[in-house]
This record gives sequence, structure tokens and C-alpha cells, in this order.
Amino acid sequence: MRRASDRIRVAVLLLLAGLGIGVAGWLAYGHSKRLFLEDTSRRGDNVLQLAVTTLRGQMARFERLPQLVAEHALIKAMANDPENLGLSGLVNLHLKETQELLGASDIYFMDLKGMTRAASNFDTETSFVGGNFDFRPYFYDAVAGGEGRFYALGTTSRKRGYYFGAPVRVGGSIRGALIVKIDLDAVEEAWRGDDYALMVTDPEGILFLSSRPEWLFTALAPLTDEARARLAANRRYVDAPLDPFPQEGMTEVAGQSLLAVREGPVRRDYLHLAAPMPEADWTIRVLLETASARRQALTVAGAVMLALALGVMGMAVIAQRRARLRERFQLQQAARNHLERRVEERTRELAEVNRRLEGEVAERRLAEQNLRRAQDDLVQAGKMAALGQMSAALSHEFNQPLGAARTFADNALILLDRGRTGDARGNIDRILSLIDRMGSISKHLRSFARSPDQKLKAVSLPEVVEASLEIAQLRLRAAGADLTIALPDGLPQVVAGPVRLQQVLVNILTNAADAVEGGTDRRIRLEADTTDEGVRIRVRDHGPGVPPGLAERIFDPFFSTKGVGKGLGLGLSISYNIVKDFGGNLRVEPATGGGAVFVIDLRAAGAEVADRAA
Repeated sequence: MRRASDRIRVAVLLLLAGLGIGVAGWLAYGHSKRLFLEDTSRRGDNVLQLAVTTLRGQMARFERLPQLVAEHALIKAMANDPENLGLSGLVNLHLKETQELLGASDIYFMDLKGMTRAASNFDTETSFVGGNFDFRPYFYDAVAGGEGRFYALGTTSRKRGYYFGAPVRVGGSIRGALIVKIDLDAVEEAWRGDDYALMVTDPEGILFLSSRPEWLFTALAPLTDEARARLAANRRYVDAPLDPFPQEGMTEVAGQSLLAVREGPVRRDYLHLAAPMPEADWTIRVLLETASARRQALTVAGAVMLALALGVMGMAVIAQRRARLRERFQLQQAARNHLERRVEERTRELAEVNRRLEGEVAERRLAEQNLRRAQDDLVQAGKMAALGQMSAALSHEFNQPLGAARTFADNALILLDRGRTGDARGNIDRILSLIDRMGSISKHLRSFARSPDQKLKAVSLPEVVEASLEIAQLRLRAAGADLTIALPDGLPQVVAGPVRLQQVLVNILTNAADAVEGGTDRRIRLEADTTDEGVRIRVRDHGPGVPPGLAERIFDPFFSTKGVGKGLGLGLSISYNIVKDFGGNLRVEPATGGGAVFVIDLRAAGAEVADRAA
């Protein structure tokens, strides 16, 4: 029951807090929206005043020009004799030069009947010459002695423009009107903005200048019959349709006027500001988008609601923690006691596991020692087996130079008895050469049979290859193999043991000799080149090769493809492990055209290894 009442109380408090946060957010939204709209209104006032100033400045540039141009002697002469065609050509040229100089759109002269007698655009397709514009207010205001002012869409050029009219006086009487038309497109182009729109309306509420081209020639309010009659009389907008402006109503929010505008499928609310321009009887309006103000107001409201929600959550968390502190305090002692018991139990278990691990580590170390000893024994046994296989060839190799030495010695005695000391000395030199040959073979055999030093160092590959050939040459010769060696200059030293690397090369070369023995192609090639990580040795034979199914087993201990009694199957296994100890890799690949390729990758010796070797 107590828990149920607590839950009800918490639910009620959360509901009240939610309502309070919602009300606070609504109030914050209304207040911030009013402030942001006021800020937007101030920005709109600046834009509006700048637009009014720009438009007035543009019009002020040309306001006095019609009267000045009307005082020119050619214009007065044209007014005295408007049908003089020769004079008309001179006036046309003068008006064209004046128009280009002043930057106006068009300048033209009209007689008292409204007929255009000369114009700056006389040489264009839309020439005003011959046109009658007596229906325009700028004409009849000018010939009445006043200043003509009128904004309209040109009936001939179909271009918008503002017209200034001035009377042409000759001898105190008005004899015509001089009209200057200016283009306000540049002003309109300067008004283009991203978040606001500028527009100018005439007394009828028709929008004739706008930074939004799609709004041109639309009416802010429905046109009355009287207004349409006036527009038809002066043909201000010629035959423009004058559709209604796409507005959906005007509202007042926080003292600001908001105008709803339909833009395709989207309805946008704009802040509407207006300023009159009495000298032209215009009204300049600016529309500023309120989306930014609404977004900022929503952001403020969201921030207020989030802050209040976080505050309520913080208070709830604090209250909940205080309620649970008492329960935790009661459970803490029991948990501590239980933890101490568990620690004691785990300590005993860890001590027992530690003792077992120490025993297993000792057994593992002993097993590693036995394994390494067995590997060393296998390496030595492999070498001795190789020496045993080569014993017959070695016997022949030693007996042959010994027999030759005996023959050279007998011949030397005979030559000495005959007094041929020079020839005898030559025989003795041959005997010494044979003795050196047998000594070199014996030296390499002793180092090959000796247990190798396990320490790795920098090794010269050409020296190891030369020592290996001293031992393997006997087997190669017995097999009738044709060995080719290609070692480029500048090979880097490799990380290895010289005796063990020698054993690897002897094993692979003797295997190659076994492979080509008795075959038709007995070529063997040993080559080496530099790689990114060190040196790659390739030994290629032209024997029967390694069957694809046996390539993965060829490096297993006691596995052999030779006949019974021709090997123990340890040579390649020992060689594989030796190369792995060097940090390298040994593999076999099939050769194009038959045979096999044994590839040995060795690491290049770094500076430290090379220094130790030196």
C-alpha cells in the first residue's frame, strides 16, 4: 500500500511539473517571439530606409535633366519647325549622344500634338519616332507648363521606365515636350536579398518594382472599375493581366504586421513594413521572413523547457538518492562482510591456482628444453646421415688426389735423378695443390659435422654458398648435375647462423642432385636477389618435381618421396625449422616446364647485427 501511494504521489508531481514546464515554454515562446520580431522590424526599417534613399538618389540624378536638355538650341529649333526632316536627323544624333552620356534609357521630343519628332532610339526596331503618346500624363503635364512625372510600361519597347517631362519653350511660349526615360532595373537588381523582399506600389496598389520578379504587375487589393478605367486611359501597364497578389491575409502579432503569402504549395509569413514616397506618389514596402524569428523563439522556449526539465529531474534525483541512502547504509555492512568472505575464498583459490601454474610452468620449461635438445640432435643426425651418404664419394674424392700425388712424387724422383729440377718442382707444386684441395674439403666437413652455434649474426651469403659447394660438389658430380650459380654483386648480409645456413643449402642442393640424377635434363640453378625485407634464394631443378598433393607435407619429419633406404625424411624438415629460427621462410613452388623451385626468404642484417658480426 505504501509503495502504491508513493507511485501515485510521484505521478501527480510529474504531471504538475510537466504542465508547469509547458506553460513556461509557451510564455517564453511568446515573449521571445515578440522580441525577435521587434529586432526583425528594426532591421526591416534599415532596409526600407536604404531602399527609399537608393530610389530617391536614382531619380534625383535625372530630375533636372529634361529641362536642361530642352534649353539646347537644336531642341528649340526642332520645336519651331517640327516637320523639318533635315533638322530631325541632327536632333536624333544629338539626343542619342546625350542619352549615352547621361546613361538614360531613352530621350525624345514630342510636338504639341503628342507626335514624337526625334528620339535617341531612332535607329532601333523599337524607335519612338512617329509614335503618338499624348495619352501619357508626363506629356500633358509638361505641355501645360508643369513637370511631367510618370511610371509605366512602354507601349513600344515593352520595358518598364520612369518618365520625366519638361516643356520646350521658344520665345516664352511652349512649343513641345522633352521626355527623359530612365531604367530602374539596376535599383531592382540591387534589392535582391535572401531573407527579405522589396517592392514598390503605385496609388492603385499595383506592384511595379520588386526584388521578386514573379510578383511584378500584381495588385495588393482588388481593382475597382474606376481604377481600371484610369489605367486604361493612360495605358500605364499596357495589356499586363494585373493578377491579384498571392496574399492570404494580414494579421497583427505583438504590434507587428504579418502578411501571409502563398508561394506555390508553401505558405510563408512575412513581417510587412511600408514607407511612403510622396514625390512620386509611391509606397515602398519590405517583406522580411519571420521563419528565423520563429525558429529562434522555439529555440529559446526549448532551452527554457529543457532547463526546467533538467532542474525537475535533478530535484527528483536528489530526493530519490536521499531516500535510497538509508537503504544503502543498511545493506553496506552486510555487503562488506560478504565481500570479505568472498575475498578470503578467492585468495585461497588463487593461491592453489598459482601453485598449479608454477608446476605447469616448470613442466613446460622442461618440455621446451627436451624439445630443443631433440631438435639439435635431429639436426646433427641429419648432418651425419648426409655425411654417411657422401662417404663413398668422399673416399673416391680423396683417393683420386692421393693416387695422383703418388704418381707426381714418383715422377719427381725420376726427374731429380735426371737433373730436371724445374720439372720436378712443377710436380711438387701440383702435389701441394692437391694437398690444399683435400685440406679445404676436410675443413668444410669438420665445420659441417660440428654442433652449430645457435647465436644469429650477420652472414655473407656468397661465402656460405662457396662453403656449401665444397661439400655438395661431390654429390652433384656423382649425379652428373650441371649447376649454375647467379649471385649479383652488392647482396646484403643476412641474419643467420653460417653453419646452419650451410646445412640448409647442402640439403637442398643434394635433394636437387637426387631429383635430376638419371634424367635427361640435369640442370640446377641457384640464384639470389634482393627483396624489400632481405634476400630471396631460389634453387631450381629439372627433376620430376613435387606432386601437388604432397607439397604441404614435404616439410613434415620422416616424410620422403625417395625410395626405401635413400633417406630418413628429415633433411627438409630440419631445413624448414632452421630457416624459421632465422626469422625467414622456406617453401616449394612448381616450376614452369617441370621440376621444382625451393625458395628461401631471409631477413637482411641490420646495423646492430652487422656491428656485432664485425
